[in-house]
Amino acid sequence: MNARFWLLLPIGLILVVGLVTSIYLTNRQPRTSFHSPAEYSLEFEETTFKTKDGLLLQGCWIPAPGSDRAVIILHGHGGSLDWDIHRAPALHAAGFNVFLFDFRAHGRSQGHLATFGYLERQDVQGAVELLTDRGMKRIGLLGFSYGGIASMLAAPICADIHAVVTDGGPTRLRTALAARAIELQVPHWLADPLAWLTIAISSLRLGENLFLYEPVRWVGKITPCPIFFIHGERDQYCPDFDELYAAASEPKEAWRLDGVGHTKASEVSPEEFYRRVISFYNKNL
Repeated sequence: MNARFWLLLPIGLILVVGLVTSIYLTNRQPRTSFHSPAEYSLEFEETTFKTKDGLLLQGCWIPAPGSDRAVIILHGHGGSLDWDIHRAPALHAAGFNVFLFDFRAHGRSQGHLATFGYLERQDVQGAVELLTDRGMKRIGLLGFSYGGIASMLAAPICADIHAVVTDGGPTRLRTALAARAIELQVPHWLADPLAWLTIAISSLRLGENLFLYEPVRWVGKITPCPIFFIHGERDQYCPDFDELYAAASEPKEAWRLDGVGHTKASEVSPEEFYRRVISFYNKNL
């Protein structure tokens, strides 16, 4: 009995740690930033829309009268549309309608579980349907990190998406979670197995194999929709970017920045960032 106990104890502890980590990462993320397009003298409309599984999501529509082109900005994990409103003015000034929304289980949207792209692709689909109902003919996605994952998973299943920009979208969820674990002082030797275990437990909780929804498995299916990757060479969440880019089909482009970290391109080189992004959309939308 004692021998069995001491054998099972570490296994039980590992499973508990994996479960706690899974809950931490998939738990609802409250709104922590409060911003409005009014800060930039932009007219806007707060709106809601439903996903295919019935959740009500909160969005913000910034119209560009006379234009039927739109860009949907997709925020990162733990964020909300508030975090990215500062990105709207440059896109709006270039003639694009802009739409932002809170993913499920984030900010003001409904939902209790974040799923790292598996269900968030339905959120993107719902946003695209809302925009097509508003007369948008050409729709692009601009995803940051977690939003980049959602963009790469949504584009292959939504024909109304015509261009994708992903800034810091990870290659694999496992790699990104291992990097996050190391940031939280988890030993390097434990980070990778803990990331795997966290995804496995999250898969059991969701009833779906999340390993099948890593961007590297989906990015090649985006074609013929063009994709533009923005990658900081010091991005700890995406050290395997070369594999992601290789997996993508043409048409594809990449902007790689030496010495730049995760989603920091727009901070380090804002003028170049918006010049490149807007040029990509002008070419493809």
